[in-house]
Amino acid sequence: MRTKRPGRGAVEDLIVVAVPAACKSMVGSIEALCAAVASRAASGAAGREAIDYAVSEVMVAELTGAVERDAHAVMLGALEVDAPRVEIDGKTFTQVRYGNGRYRSLAGTVEVRRALYRPLGEGNAPTVDAISLRAGAIGDGWLPQTAGAMAFELQKAPSREGEQSGKQTRRLPYSRASFERVPHELGALYLRHQVNIEDAIVSSLEIPAEARAISVSLDRASVPMEEPSRGRPVGPGGTRRRSRASSTWHCGTVTLHDGNGRALYSMRFGQMPGIDPLDVCNAMANVVYRLREKQPELRLQLLADGAHEMWNLLESSFPESLLGPRHLMVDFWHVLEKLSAAAEAIQGAESRAVVAGWRRLLERRKDAVTQILADLEPHWCDPVDGSVVKHGPIHEAITYLTNHAHRMNYAGARAKGLPIGSGTVEATCKSLIGVRMKRAGSRWKQDTGDHVIKLRALALSHQWDAAMSRFFATQRTAVRALAA
Repeated sequence: MRTKRPGRGAVEDLIVVAVPAACKSMVGSIEALCAAVASRAASGAAGREAIDYAVSEVMVAELTGAVERDAHAVMLGALEVDAPRVEIDGKTFTQVRYGNGRYRSLAGTVEVRRALYRPLGEGNAPTVDAISLRAGAIGDGWLPQTAGAMAFELQKAPSREGEQSGKQTRRLPYSRASFERVPHELGALYLRHQVNIEDAIVSSLEIPAEARAISVSLDRASVPMEEPSRGRPVGPGGTRRRSRASSTWHCGTVTLHDGNGRALYSMRFGQMPGIDPLDVCNAMANVVYRLREKQPELRLQLLADGAHEMWNLLESSFPESLLGPRHLMVDFWHVLEKLSAAAEAIQGAESRAVVAGWRRLLERRKDAVTQILADLEPHWCDPVDGSVVKHGPIHEAITYLTNHAHRMNYAGARAKGLPIGSGTVEATCKSLIGVRMKRAGSRWKQDTGDHVIKLRALALSHQWDAAMSRFFATQRTAVRALAA
């Protein structure tokens, strides 16, 4: 269609697009985007010189952001309920004010006209608005996907990096303070619904057809925590300086394995210090129970290093009376580490051949521990006076094998297609705790640390989208206008 644009003498080829009357407020931003793109395209076609296309990318991002904000304004405005009184969760609210409200989207802040309501007869109660309630906004007008995206950024890296990422991508254009505050608001709300949400996720999880076993592992890591210093108050307002002290955090995994012991899928769990580690064990036990409800023939294996604390927690949380037969397995590589140190103390430079022989025994024979102990015990005594040497690598290896012999049937585990290493939980300790929680200079408070580790566990378990979808549903509330 050839038509003349208003205010211009030239005739141009234009395409007329029908815009619904409800979207007329978007026309200006759409026209601005089209005009800028056409101008940029014309200047690029006019010559053959190189073009700084990064400028074009920024221009398009800014202009499409304006279109996106206008679209949100239209859709959010349609959620408004303007009435003298409304009903929310069976309670009557009365309108107290009408004016502009701000909502934060992935593309920036949007202003929409809205009414504010307060519970009838409660003059000092906080106000609410129908748009936030119906859309499930988090905190002060943060749209759900926007708050979720900011929380995803915070579980990956500190707030300052989230702010910089927003500047580079032209998405989430918010301050560091916002990246610090909003994800923790979401995290606190999520923890209220965590048990039900994660139970629903496990119930809907599709078990791979090749799955034959479940392994449960538990480990721990030391992370700096922020603690108030003792002594006289210092600083403005009599505040005390904060100190850093390392505390033990627990992490666990529930992993599905195929018939060869290969990991198919893992769910990760993290637990802050100061909270009973049985909580994380109970969460893992619930997952195992749900999975075996769906596929009862899955074999159950408990895997950990030789720490007695880990085994006390695992064995008490996964009783045979509830979950049926279980296989106990000390990590194979921790055993080899102990044996390598003992072999070096006995054979010196020739120790590698000895360790290789012990490894073959462990992998092939059920009585391997008995044979290795027979090899080690002659070297337990001092060659001069015959006294028992109660320290050193030989004593440590003998003690380790003696204490955990009933958890070292590696040949039997291999025959049943079960894993023999706890590498999954050790890798989880690094990715869940080490990478994020042990950054240089970091220290954590109890509540904020718990938000981050729980959200990060979701992301590393590939459950983020499923969990957020269910969580956002809990935040939406219907608003019904009442007759005057």
